[in-house]
Amino acid sequence: MPNMRALIIDDEPDIRELLEITLSRMALDVDSAANIREAKNYLDSCSYDICLTDMKLPDGDGLDLVRHIQKSQSALPVAVITAHGNMDIAIEAMKAGAFDFVSKPINLPSLRELVSSALSASKLPETSKSSAKIMGSSPLIIKLKKTIQKVARSQAPIYISGESGSGKELVARSIHELGPRASAPFVAVNCGAIPKELMESEFFGHKKGTFTGAGQDKLGLFQAAEGGTLFLDEVADLPLDMQVKLLRAIQEKAVRPIGAPTEVATNVRILSATHKNLEKLVNQGDFRQDLFYRLNVIQMNVPALRDRKEDIPELINTLLTRIATACDLEKPRIHPNAQQRLIEYPYPGNIRELENILERAFTLCDEDEITDLDLQLEHSAEPEPKNENVRTAGHFHASQNHASIDDYLAEVEKEIICETLEKTRWNKTMAAKKLGVSFRSLRYRLAKLGLDDSDD
Repeated sequence: MPNMRALIIDDEPDIRELLEITLSRMALDVDSAANIREAKNYLDSCSYDICLTDMKLPDGDGLDLVRHIQKSQSALPVAVITAHGNMDIAIEAMKAGAFDFVSKPINLPSLRELVSSALSASKLPETSKSSAKIMGSSPLIIKLKKTIQKVARSQAPIYISGESGSGKELVARSIHELGPRASAPFVAVNCGAIPKELMESEFFGHKKGTFTGAGQDKLGLFQAAEGGTLFLDEVADLPLDMQVKLLRAIQEKAVRPIGAPTEVATNVRILSATHKNLEKLVNQGDFRQDLFYRLNVIQMNVPALRDRKEDIPELINTLLTRIATACDLEKPRIHPNAQQRLIEYPYPGNIRELENILERAFTLCDEDEITDLDLQLEHSAEPEPKNENVRTAGHFHASQNHASIDDYLAEVEKEIICETLEKTRWNKTMAAKKLGVSFRSLRYRLAKLGLDDSDD
């Protein structure tokens, strides 16, 4: 079996020789060019598995070569060589389609790591567990899946925009699983859920005894994601002082744990997301423009559910199957009128809201068929709930994101059900009658609360 082949473009003979030796020791056949003209001749006559190019060449810009390769051989991974600290050029190259970048003076271990990742990209799968969960066959979803497939092979930072509940984390996981870092950790963090005073420790770690309560060394999120992907969800919620520290960590590819005397090198791919308008926040001065520029090398938008209504019937079928399977019950039919209502509904909460609506309808329906009355979309659509009942609280949770409300209601529901089951000596049919719900509804609630461990 022939060796894999690499093309090096650099006008400095010493750099070319260093790269040739390093890649040859990795069992690669290497061709070298001193300028763009020679490089294009090689590209026209040979097939390559990786290309490394300097950005400043005698007869042109390395960026032009990146664009040329993207048009003629888009599957060929290109890594660019930049002057130390010249992140702007590196970002422009990745926007143009470069796989990654390496800075001068060249760090050989980092270079070997980059080359190995690039070569493995050609062997990556086309689907993954997460990408299979992105349901739908509308033009918007087909385009989204193609974009995921393409950007997964790059190392460029990606900013994922989209409304709440649209599936931004699922897209991020798909990018990770389809990329060369799939075997390394995927670490997701909700930036808005970390208390401000603990944020630096969570991201960068700390040394034992640095502050009260630091009883042992702690790895930060960057170190936990080493070799893999760090997904910054709701990145717009980061305070400005933390944005500065995050920017430095991304630029220097290193972090300093609190109390540590030196920085620790890191190797992570950064994916970020938010449902807010980051560009607007930048214009308002609430988000740093330089950090936005670093995070937004490639931007992807996850479409809202109301913009791809043709996918809703497939989503209904899949979600109902999942709900019924979890409860070990038959999947109910859905009345045509109910399906039409679901197709017409605007879904401010997107797929997450559709799933909640179907879960509720599943528990309420009789005769194994979901009707439009079971959907109770009137309650879901109310901007200001009027009654303080369980559904109202559920709506409050969906719109205001108070997770504790949901937890509290689940605990109350569990207590009521357990008390009723005790009174009926765990006769579920009798308990359902006392609670005023169908047997199906009770079975579903028991399964959801982890109480369905016995049968009548």
